[in-house]
Amino acid sequence: MGQTVKHDPNYYKKIIFALCLGWVVIWIYRTILTPIYPQIQESLGNISDTQVGLVASIYFFAYTGMQIPSGVLVDKFGQKRVLIPAFVIFALAAFVIGTSSTITQVYAGALLAGLSTGSYYGAAFSLSAKHMPKDKKSFSNAIINSGAALGMVIGLVGSSVLVGGLEIKWNYLLYITSVLIVAVTFVFMLFVKQDKKTATNEKAEDKKTTTQDIESQSINLFSLNKLVIYFVYFATCYGYYMIVTWLPSFLVTEKGFEQGSVGYVAALVAVTAVPGALIFSKYIDKNAHMRLKLILFLLIGAAVTISLTVFAPNPAVLYAALILYGLLGKLAIDPVLITYVTDSVSSDRVAKALGFFNFFGMSSSVVAPTLTGYIGDITGSKVLAFYIAAILLAVAAILFFLIVMLRENKATPPLINE
Repeated sequence: MGQTVKHDPNYYKKIIFALCLGWVVIWIYRTILTPIYPQIQESLGNISDTQVGLVASIYFFAYTGMQIPSGVLVDKFGQKRVLIPAFVIFALAAFVIGTSSTITQVYAGALLAGLSTGSYYGAAFSLSAKHMPKDKKSFSNAIINSGAALGMVIGLVGSSVLVGGLEIKWNYLLYITSVLIVAVTFVFMLFVKQDKKTATNEKAEDKKTTTQDIESQSINLFSLNKLVIYFVYFATCYGYYMIVTWLPSFLVTEKGFEQGSVGYVAALVAVTAVPGALIFSKYIDKNAHMRLKLILFLLIGAAVTISLTVFAPNPAVLYAALILYGLLGKLAIDPVLITYVTDSVSSDRVAKALGFFNFFGMSSSVVAPTLTGYIGDITGSKVLAFYIAAILLAVAAILFFLIVMLRENKATPPLINE
């Protein structure tokens, strides 16, 4: 099996295609409910913003909690043996939510969905790190990540049109999503090949690992530089997941948009994220020495554009802010950071490294949806939540410059040493 992978010159293209589809269905699930929160709240007994925000927080709590365990599982058993069972459970979770008549059942489905998709990040990007050509790593990761943008567009626009416009029951969207997840599971079965050497290599490496090595790794994982990188990803994810979860509602209640149009407006972020990510990742593949400067630029740009979303005096400025946030936000930063992580560890431990990295970043996704909903319930407006997201990005940019970039002249340590 290992030889089949090794001598198939197109295998990495198949991997890109399969992993891109994986992100498509994950993001369809993540965004398909956000434009239709009012309909869901009404059908489940007029639940509060805090209660509906908790749906996303439960999902991301489970998703975040699975990052480190899933990294261990992937490094031990291989990507395919983790991906397929996880996506079977994911399809079941979407079906459970579709049959929900109470908010408690929605919570249960969200928990299952989070646990299952929590295995995807480490599996996907450790697979890409292993099989992508060295001079195309960032660009390949950007293409894979573009599946998130495509899924976001489908989820936001699809739910706005089908439920907001055509008045189809929101439950049917989850049934459709479940079918799509099953289809992608079959794609994984066809395109992803199991590397039988993965488990053997892991055991061999484990035998060589000493107590001193483990202690050294722990210290490096939590050095000051590493903590700053984790906070950078935390701030990046916080703003993004706040926007993904609450932007449609914010546009309707505080910017005067029609329910049927908010999916299109919010989708601007996803549409413009794709060219931004591809352009920046292509540039970094050829100019790796500019990586840290680019990250700083993108952090500042994301902070400014989120602030501009709140201050926008008219729709034209708002559209410009959302387009620029798509170009400069999370999806543009992700490929650069992912390549930074995967280049710094041995091939048999990439999934573990990604698990730790994504755990700290994604912990923000647990806080952002519920905190934003709580702020809306207490103050009657979500403006403060947007300010918090912008401030976090500004602080991340300052810390990144002072602690990471100013030390680059003395030394350039890897993100995670193992």
